[in-house]
Amino acid sequence: MQRPSLHLIALFTLMALAGSAHAARLKDVTTVEGCRDNQLVGYGLVVGLAGTGDSNLSYTTQSVSNYLKRFGISIPSATVKPQNIAAVMLTANIGPFAKPGSKLDVTLSSIGDAKTLQGGVLLQTPLIGADDQVYAVAQGPIAVGGFLGGTGAASVQQNHPTVAMMTGGAIVERAIETQFVKDSSINLLLMNPDYASAARISDRLNSIFPGSTYTPDPSTINVKLPKDYLQYPVNFLANIGEVEVEPDGPAKVIINERTGTIVATSTVRLSPVAISHGSLNITISQSQTASQPPALSGGDTVVLTSTSTHVKEVKGGFQNIPPAPSLDRLTNALNSLGVSTREMMSILQALKKSGALQAELIVD
Repeated sequence: MQRPSLHLIALFTLMALAGSAHAARLKDVTTVEGCRDNQLVGYGLVVGLAGTGDSNLSYTTQSVSNYLKRFGISIPSATVKPQNIAAVMLTANIGPFAKPGSKLDVTLSSIGDAKTLQGGVLLQTPLIGADDQVYAVAQGPIAVGGFLGGTGAASVQQNHPTVAMMTGGAIVERAIETQFVKDSSINLLLMNPDYASAARISDRLNSIFPGSTYTPDPSTINVKLPKDYLQYPVNFLANIGEVEVEPDGPAKVIINERTGTIVATSTVRLSPVAISHGSLNITISQSQTASQPPALSGGDTVVLTSTSTHVKEVKGGFQNIPPAPSLDRLTNALNSLGVSTREMMSILQALKKSGALQAELIVD
């Protein structure tokens, strides 16, 4: 069988014509069902600390005693002095296509009362999955992003010295089987499930490979592999991943009062409204005008919509105004007059209560 090529010309032609201000690549808005990470966890010992390890904790001393038995050294746990040793928990994610011999990043977190893990070395520690099987083994020097120096009241600490990283510190010992093709089809999962987005993506792919997709729910697009790609699913995903689509989403305004952050989607709309905030009077209006083509030009008469925003510094009063098309006119007017973020939050919440803000308002 030759490598697939029959649909490439049509595919890249449609990709070239897809230029849109709101377009995104398919690979950036979807994931492939079955291609997912799995979490690993382990318990280990960090040694070589300069007197900043755990105090006389029972689980640390017992762990050291049990570890030494592997080397033929049997000592009572009560005699272990763990000042240079710290018990840690290891966490890591193993990717869907990790093979034996590949490496993983590991995070280490102290579970005792160690002051810092700086300068320590992790002893060989197995990393297990939810099925209690060992999938990787970690060992080696660790890197701490924090610092702890001095003693007593004169000590200086920066960042977090009891959490460390090991970049590529774990070696994969067992691969996790990944199956993303089932019954000659692939399921694409939307990162932000939406009915309109799922329908648009399905229509977009059907325009390239007719009759190849359907959407069982707003988060899933089932794509049937074309005959030319039955033996090349990776090539198929690589090609359709570059297809540009226009994802949709619900209108939302998100307010974080702790950080003073306001985020609004472009689909937010306002109903007719008048606002009087302090000494500010803001009106947003929309009007329609007819555009006539020149005589004998053969053109058509079209109706154009124009939007105007007026801001006055007054003592009070409201005006009746026509519908406003979007939120950006209001926020731009408020920004130009130096309205604080907290005041803008209050205005948006009042708009939602009045029913004029046609969007979901989320306050964190």
